[in-house]
Amino acid sequence: METDNSGKAKGGFARAENLSSKERSDIARKAALARWNGQMPRATHTGFLDIGGLKIPVYVLEDGTRLISQRGLQTTIGMGTGGGTSGAHRIAKFVQRIEDKLGISNNLSARMKSPVLFMPPTGGNPAYGNEATNLIDVCELLLKARDKKALTTPQQLKYADAADIVIRSFAKVGIIAVIDEVTGYQGIRPQDALHAYLERLIRKELAAWVKRFPDEFYENIYKLKNWRWPGMQKNRYSVVAHYTRDLVYERIAPGLLEQLEKKTPPNEKGQRPNKLHQWLTEDVGNPLLAQHLYSLMMFQRLALNSGFGWNRFVKMVDKAMPKRGDTLQLPFPEKEESDDA
Repeated sequence: METDNSGKAKGGFARAENLSSKERSDIARKAALARWNGQMPRATHTGFLDIGGLKIPVYVLEDGTRLISQRGLQTTIGMGTGGGTSGAHRIAKFVQRIEDKLGISNNLSARMKSPVLFMPPTGGNPAYGNEATNLIDVCELLLKARDKKALTTPQQLKYADAADIVIRSFAKVGIIAVIDEVTGYQGIRPQDALHAYLERLIRKELAAWVKRFPDEFYENIYKLKNWRWPGMQKNRYSVVAHYTRDLVYERIAPGLLEQLEKKTPPNEKGQRPNKLHQWLTEDVGNPLLAQHLYSLMMFQRLALNSGFGWNRFVKMVDKAMPKRGDTLQLPFPEKEESDDA
């Protein structure tokens, strides 16, 4: 076999390079249809998994194979939503890179390169899907890569965070399903009971993971202190945690900081395993936190626009948003003080 690209072969490669991802996907779809020659597997059942508010299409084929849509698999871990062979190519390359870094030799990347082409129950155009277990395999690979420090970008770490949520949530649903089967409860439970349970679990996990403090809040602290802002990817000065307690938790409600710190005591290294805001309730606590942070950022912006430094900013907050239990400062004339850096 010739190894050089000459003649028709060379022209074919050149044409392929000039095709868009959609055109390449359409060509691949037509080729797959020709290979199946009318014997393409057909889905008999379809539905949607609600994963963190995302509706992920899922299918069951005639032979019992469970599929998750190509786009759905990508969306679940937070990856771009290109579908068809272009999406398969993207996630397969990503999986391959992780396997190479970890020195793992298995067929996961190969499976990702060859999604199943099938006919949906309603007919129409064929669709691409991955066996549902591939999602779990991808998630496990991401978690292993995170443990081995093989994920190097913030986006890759977000993929791993999403994978962590998926793995833990499906594991909990799995034990419930097994118990229901061996006790016979599965015969009388509501049809969507497990799905509803999964949805609640994932929403709870996402609530624990989601960022509550805007980047601007911390950036403005640095500006008011006249410190160089290193960005959110760098560790902040330890005193910033003290400022957060003082400006936020001690001013939202009396005794709140004390109760939150009891909920998540420090470990042997002096570090708290959870963030304080993770114990706030969805219906009351988080809305109060959001409102309080918005007010603080308004004072930060006002101080910065007025040329004030940290001391003047804190005095503004003390007057308008005193700590719960503190007495209000009396409006006596104050000696003008210079702001510290």
